[in-house]
Amino acid sequence: MNQKHFTSSLQLKAIDDTGMFEGYASVFGVEDSDGDVILKGAFKDTIAASKASGRMPKMLWQHDRKQIIGKWLEMEEDDRGLYVKGRMIMEVRQGQEAYALLKEGVLDALSVGFNIPEGGATGARGLVIEKVDLMETSLVTWGANPEALITNVKSIKDFERLLRDAGYSRKEATAIASHGYKAASDQSDSEAEALEATRTLLNKFKGIPNG
Repeated sequence: MNQKHFTSSLQLKAIDDTGMFEGYASVFGVEDSDGDVILKGAFKDTIAASKASGRMPKMLWQHDRKQIIGKWLEMEEDDRGLYVKGRMIMEVRQGQEAYALLKEGVLDALSVGFNIPEGGATGARGLVIEKVDLMETSLVTWGANPEALITNVKSIKDFERLLRDAGYSRKEATAIASHGYKAASDQSDSEAEALEATRTLLNKFKGIPNG
């Protein structure tokens, strides 16, 4: 059984002050960074099982099983992809921070974590995924393609240049631009500090002109 994360831009439809939000966690027919594609129907067995048991897949922060930040209330497939509706648990610190970043538009990626059962995919590299056992859906800082998640940019090199100007080394700038702030930060840094640093940099990055 193969395990995989499939990251895509969060197609956010709505968010309110109670922490409720809705959108698309996965879009069918779109290649991820490995060239894999999820087809319509891949999530239907998980959705049916969740409805039968009353237990939805978990809402996690950055795929960290120790950080449940909310609760998924609805999941449905339509022609576009996997529609989800959930609520941040505002009494949880990380839920509050994720909500703030989501509302500001600087947190805009979802990543589905799932197992691929036997016969659920075809191909070697560049899988065509027809069936998954969805375990969790995480809000994540970085999607499979950061350039697709940030408006008003020409290339990821622009972000690296901003980081260099902000005082990061070339190695640190490359690591952050490719994998996120925590890839280059000291492990003693708190998650809140990392999130604040990422949000500040992204806000600056959005101001870079395309010309």
